[in-house]
Amino acid sequence: MTEPAPRVGLFVTCLVDLMRPSVGFAAVKLLEQAGCRVEVPMNQTCCGQPAYNSGARAETMAIANQTIAAFEGFDYVVAPSGSCAGMIREHYPRLFAADPAWSARAEALAAKTFELVGFLVDERGMAGVEERLSARATYHDSCSSLREMKIHAQPRALLASVEGLELVELADGEACCGFGGTFCVKYPDVSTSMVDSKLDDVAQTGADLLLAGDMGCLLNMAGRLKRQGSPIRVRHVAEVLAGMTDGPAIGDADG
Repeated sequence: MTEPAPRVGLFVTCLVDLMRPSVGFAAVKLLEQAGCRVEVPMNQTCCGQPAYNSGARAETMAIANQTIAAFEGFDYVVAPSGSCAGMIREHYPRLFAADPAWSARAEALAAKTFELVGFLVDERGMAGVEERLSARATYHDSCSSLREMKIHAQPRALLASVEGLELVELADGEACCGFGGTFCVKYPDVSTSMVDSKLDDVAQTGADLLLAGDMGCLLNMAGRLKRQGSPIRVRHVAEVLAGMTDGPAIGDADG
């Protein structure tokens, strides 16, 4: 007897919703290819990370309460962002540690929350995609994806299956791009120095395409590249894996 398709709640994320909806559509396509039934709860909002990082604990808890209630009925929760997935998986249980009722619910949600590409590879066994893109690319590992969600080999494994795509590794690949959520607002000079260093490394690869799995990093790097007049294009890894690269890149006039 065939097992029913797992029911996945897609946590779209604020930046995807407001700045790059194509990433959400790419995520749905990939999840459906992996045999999932995807739903997008309409009452979802932010994961609460900006408030959390700013010390607004009561406000964060209110946001987290809503997120837990919206998503706890799904088999899995998947986000095309290591940052948002990391907030739910790593920080929600700590946030509610002193509240027995909500602690159990936060722990349960955390246990079934995943970053998109990690979920596809580690939970669904996806070994590759049938897409083609002629490009020389490099991949930026966002801090949250790498350190909280342990995402490193997974995107590289799937990108290796994209026909025509050459992937070149960055020097000092674990270095932050300088975004860091509210960090880039609080410390703009330090942030700018960090993104310049990251983009120097990108230029050294000779890549014409910069990929990552977090929209915050992508918007930060794309904005700086645009101000530098660089021809390097920027895309979310899901767009490449889903074959959705016909439209403008991130940072382009319409992208």
